[in-house]
Amino acid sequence: MTIDSYEYVDNNKAMNRIALITGATRNLGFSLAEGLAQRLEPTDTVYLTGRDSARVAESLHRLSNARAEVRGELLDVAKPGAVERFADLLAERHGGVDIVFSNHYTRVQPDDDPRAVIDHYVEANNLGTTHVLRSFAPLLRDGGRLFVVASRAGSLRALAPVLHPRFENLQSLDDVDRAVCSWREAVRSGRAPGQAWPAWINIPSKIGQVAAVRAVASQRRADDLRRGILIASISPGLIDTGASRAWLDLSGAPQPDEVAGPLLDLALDSSPHEAFYGELVHVGREEPGPFGSVVRGGSIVPWK
Repeated sequence: MTIDSYEYVDNNKAMNRIALITGATRNLGFSLAEGLAQRLEPTDTVYLTGRDSARVAESLHRLSNARAEVRGELLDVAKPGAVERFADLLAERHGGVDIVFSNHYTRVQPDDDPRAVIDHYVEANNLGTTHVLRSFAPLLRDGGRLFVVASRAGSLRALAPVLHPRFENLQSLDDVDRAVCSWREAVRSGRAPGQAWPAWINIPSKIGQVAAVRAVASQRRADDLRRGILIASISPGLIDTGASRAWLDLSGAPQPDEVAGPLLDLALDSSPHEAFYGELVHVGREEPGPFGSVVRGGSIVPWK
């Protein structure tokens, strides 16, 4: 498979649906995998993936009321070769994929030194996302869905205006990778504060994820809309998880299974609003804020 190719599998025959969730061994990722397993048909297949084989096996045992077949697979998205091989495997087994949730996330803690954690953080959260987009967007079948789970921090409005040109109008995933790695180098060298980068590395990382979706969407838009394909980044809203609890006041925040419901509704909606294509879509239950537009099924977070 050529990872920079945007050729697609075009097969309109009736077929079983194939779903893939990265980072599916805990929190939102697990709830998405379990929800799809409960809502899809017995002839469909859900791939529950993670980078730790023991957690993948344990997650399979935790599933309840699954209707679809669920397969646990080891997948470390930080390794491009592993992502390419897994995409080749799905292409060989099924000819394509119908639903992809790119949900993987490497945690950091408030007392972590950004210079010490930035390499692994970017490798998984950002380069891992572009690996997934390169390898699985070309496999989307007609009516397919590919969602990158990000957050409202993925808007340029969360970044100092002087830095907006770093992420605006990027034309390819290679452009996005270069922009993200330039920021990574600034953090690694200790120059980030002097360049107006935020101290919380989650913000530029999320902006990089949203920029990656926008770059892919700009290349595929016309044909994807014709084929009923939706590619978007997702703001799920606050979630009560260990990853967030150290940073935010989560009093009253919903549990992962509550948050997964609207995301699954959007993934399984046969006719989502075309305005969502390529955008950051907020589906969280809390007040979404001053968004550019609100349509059925979610709100579109302005890019800038």
